[in-house]
Amino acid sequence: MGTDWAAIREAEFPVGRDWAYFDHAAVAPVPRRAAEAVRLWAEDQARNGVVHWKTWGDKIEALRGDLADWIAADPDEIAFVANTTHGIGLVAEGFPWRPGDNVVVPAEEYPSNVYPWMNLADRGVETRLVPSRDDRILLDDLREAMDDRTRVLAVSHVEFASGFRNDLDAIGGLCRSRGVALFVDAIQGLGPLELDVRRTPVDFAAADGHKWLLGPEGAGFLYVRREWIDRLRPLGVGWHSVTASFSAPGLDFTLKPNAQRWEGGSCNMPGLQGFAASVGLLREIGPRALSERLLDRAEAVREAVAGAGWRVLGSTRPEERSAIVTAAADGVDPDAAVALLRGRGVVASCRRGRLRLSPHLYTDDDDLRRLQDGLIAARGPLPPTAKGL
Repeated sequence: MGTDWAAIREAEFPVGRDWAYFDHAAVAPVPRRAAEAVRLWAEDQARNGVVHWKTWGDKIEALRGDLADWIAADPDEIAFVANTTHGIGLVAEGFPWRPGDNVVVPAEEYPSNVYPWMNLADRGVETRLVPSRDDRILLDDLREAMDDRTRVLAVSHVEFASGFRNDLDAIGGLCRSRGVALFVDAIQGLGPLELDVRRTPVDFAAADGHKWLLGPEGAGFLYVRREWIDRLRPLGVGWHSVTASFSAPGLDFTLKPNAQRWEGGSCNMPGLQGFAASVGLLREIGPRALSERLLDRAEAVREAVAGAGWRVLGSTRPEERSAIVTAAADGVDPDAAVALLRGRGVVASCRRGRLRLSPHLYTDDDDLRRLQDGLIAARGPLPPTAKGL
């Protein structure tokens, strides 16, 4: 028996009552259970202070295990971070660079996966940007940019503006063959796509939870492969980074033997409570079923876009597609289209001159009709041969 997506929508996504929401690649609305988890935490903290802190901490440790299981990692390889940028910075600044080293990065990456590497220039580290070709990042171009001083290749699982899905298996194989560490910005991939860091040789990955994983902003995680934990210099160390208790009578600077050494101080307790609830919902569905549903919804969006007389942009190869759909129409300003859609109760975004649409598991046929009607209104009357939903 299949998943009842309509029942999940009704139970968990009140956003659907007012909005046809196609902006999960930006900031997702949290499910009802996540909002409730944050509310209950706030009420508990207001009434009881830290009396129930252990209960909150237990939920966070359960979340650590759930996230590790989601990507086939070990909980000791997971650290909580404030956001993807935070995680990227810990890797970029903590990596054991030597002057003359370089890092290879696709030019169309989100800025947070470019600037931290560029910031290493004063340490003698070169950032090599690799242009894409017709919205595709070619393995041969990445290979060509690498040499015997390349130490890291940093890439997104899915590119934020084009929706292009990078082949992490092929890229990981290239990195292993060249002795290069692979860093993955996973925020646009986790949910729509499965990631197994045991099968795919990823050394580092970072993601915030506020997009496809449906968590609150400011609560994310960093994955550090076990063999890198002692090789990557810990930054932001504090009381939570060491094995000794903060209340011990003396100082003992013995770092934790796991990724928690990067959790220097207090965490975003309310955000992680909500994140845990969101991940709990997704785990009930399962990574495979979730991926299949999101990719199916994206295909339905592509059909709606084409039916409205817009061009679907990006790769036409199924293995290079994701749950991000980008579109354009002749003579239509995408920013103006976003504003028009918003006025009609449809939430979308514009990225680098493209209309970007990103559905989720609860996107239904009525949402798609509202989207298509809005796109028709933004473009103008359809030619007689165009088909609607």
